[in-house]
Amino acid sequence: MQVYFAGITVGVIVLQTMIFAPTIFTTIEAAPAGKLLRALFPKFFKLLCVLGVASLISSLSSDEPGIVRPVIAVATIVFPIICIVIIPVTNRATDRGDKATFKKLHTLSVVLTLILLLANIAVPFV
Repeated sequence: MQVYFAGITVGVIVLQTMIFAPTIFTTIEAAPAGKLLRALFPKFFKLLCVLGVASLISSLSSDEPGIVRPVIAVATIVFPIICIVIIPVTNRATDRGDKATFKKLHTLSVVLTLILLLANIAVPFV
């Protein structure tokens, strides 16, 4: 079952980061696009947490040995929580025009999401 949750996680990440966000930025003016993305990204990260919990439950109730899959599931819970926590700080940095802080926090969010994407892609193979 964990493979299915990992697949859904991959699909959600690809859809949000590679399709929704870029399309919103290229088709809607900056202010409304920013407002929309500020509403979408917390929900995106919360959904990843839910998928991580489902994945962890599935992993722990499985007869398959190993620690890698449960660790990936825990990361799929913890990394989005970190992203949720930094969203308000990232938004304040944007509002203040603090590009350096925004860049650091946004990069952290992107890196954590990329790690989750790659880790969940790896689930069927570990």
